[in-house]
Amino acid sequence: MMWFLIVLGLVVAQRLGELWLADRNTRRLLTDGAVEIGAGHYPLFVILHTAWLSALAILTPWTAVPNPWLLAVYVILQFGRVWVIATLGRYWTTRIITLPGAPLVRSGPFRLVRHPNYWVASLEIAILPLVFGQVWIALVFSVLNGILVAYRIRIEERALADRET
Repeated sequence: MMWFLIVLGLVVAQRLGELWLADRNTRRLLTDGAVEIGAGHYPLFVILHTAWLSALAILTPWTAVPNPWLLAVYVILQFGRVWVIATLGRYWTTRIITLPGAPLVRSGPFRLVRHPNYWVASLEIAILPLVFGQVWIALVFSVLNGILVAYRIRIEERALADRET
């Protein structure tokens, strides 16, 4: 069985579904008076995630057998991803969109850590390549993602500062 193709296909389908949901939420929020902050760096995230999945597709033998323990960790991360998306509801996007006057979400995973979506995505970028033995893909894209996420968090913290209470 070609586990790699199944897993990669599911991840790509999930990401495309999330982009659709994020776009829908973004359009709704902007209609309600929200503003986007730091839009200039957003294409870098799209490129990073596309390159990450492409590197996996190109460099991983399609017959690669997954490490079951690491695959289980990746699956558990998906519950974290769903928890973040469900907690934010209509406010969840892949961009930095802020609705002036809206309270910050402090329930769900946000009670435990700041920026839980970035934690989940960063772990996914590291774990999925390791599931199929691709250590270099995990390292390179984790470093690149870390740089981008650090930059993005600074922008997001400034954007949300006036909503802290």
